[in-house]
Amino acid sequence: MANPQVDASAVPEAPIFAERPTEYVVRDAMSLGLIPFLLAGVCGFLGWFGVGTLMLGLTVFVGCFFRNPKRLIPGDARTVVAPADGRVLEAAEVELPNGEKAVRVAIFLSVFNVHVNRAPVPGRVRAIERSGTKFLAAFNERAASHNVRLDMTLETPQGEHVVVSQITGLIARRIVCHPQVGEFVERGCRYGLIRFGSRTDVLLPASAELRVSRGQRVRGGCDVIAQLPRS
Repeated sequence: MANPQVDASAVPEAPIFAERPTEYVVRDAMSLGLIPFLLAGVCGFLGWFGVGTLMLGLTVFVGCFFRNPKRLIPGDARTVVAPADGRVLEAAEVELPNGEKAVRVAIFLSVFNVHVNRAPVPGRVRAIERSGTKFLAAFNERAASHNVRLDMTLETPQGEHVVVSQITGLIARRIVCHPQVGEFVERGCRYGLIRFGSRTDVLLPASAELRVSRGQRVRGGCDVIAQLPRS
């Protein structure tokens, strides 16, 4: 069942969210990579070089998975940047349950992509909502409506509502989202991540002009996916 936090409308001022994670390799890599690293050492000591090499390779994979490179953010506050690295699954106008139109961009992240998420627009966090129960493959059409997910609603300085969704996949089991309701998140700011294969969606106002198409590969924070109107 959905469990939204308290709406930020009662908060008189919006504190600025402190970007995180900012380290070049996210700290999760230390805890997850330590076991295969130690096993690689034990296997090497026992002469099990084949298994040791496999464990060492797994250690390197974990480190690469949690890489967190810095990015140059293009454009201005009306330029919507990709919230994640990956391949565009959908870039089209959609109809919401209430009958209104919106523009959605869905990005599939393989286990080889950077998994740190970035804010696509600047905005005040109005709501954070968790929902879903399943762990279908992230590229499955039903994943968006059935998988465990976290929706963060941002209100831009112009009053538009933009929803960025972190959606689990077949392997992903943990969603991390650091901002709190009421905080202001800068565009391109790193704010969370999803472990091991996932999907990130952005729901924009119908007036947004798409700058990407299905099948295109994008990089979080430095590739433009849409443009919001300037007036």
